[in-house]
Amino acid sequence: MQYEVAVGHLDLAARVDEALAVQALAFGLTDEEIAVRRHIVLRHLAFPGARALGATTAEGRLVGFVYGLPNSRNQWWSSVVEPYLLRNGASGWLDRSFTITELHVHPAFQQRGVGRELITRLTDAAAEPRSLLSAVEAESPARALYRRLGYRDLATGVSFPSAATPYVVMGAELPLHR
Repeated sequence: MQYEVAVGHLDLAARVDEALAVQALAFGLTDEEIAVRRHIVLRHLAFPGARALGATTAEGRLVGFVYGLPNSRNQWWSSVVEPYLLRNGASGWLDRSFTITELHVHPAFQQRGVGRELITRLTDAAAEPRSLLSAVEAESPARALYRRLGYRDLATGVSFPSAATPYVVMGAELPLHR
């Protein structure tokens, strides 16, 4: 069955549990991980410039979301990735960048352009000249999408506390490729 999906502003604080349910399906999170991420998402939304978009069906069901914020070297994520970027001569990417914090699409709605629409619409509104994100280092449809949009690997083998698998930090000049 084909569903029509609309992308638009998302009050992520009000719909955080729905968004995390999508993330849990897309990313395979446990209930404990969801509880931790709930607090993180709500904290991120308090940062200046934080924005979110959602993908909803005609019935209002949330099937995808993206959120991000202007990067700051004072944020936890930057402090973790900076040594990896520094090794590759890419630490300057931490300045004047918009960070994609999370992007997830319900598995039944993947491979339909929903993720592309979410990330391009969010970054199109960014005042910063470039974008950063981190992704699981394994080759995946998400990594392939990021590359098609213009993201390139800036640092690999990034180890986040409590993450079992290595990550990659990717960066792209804005606007993203179409």
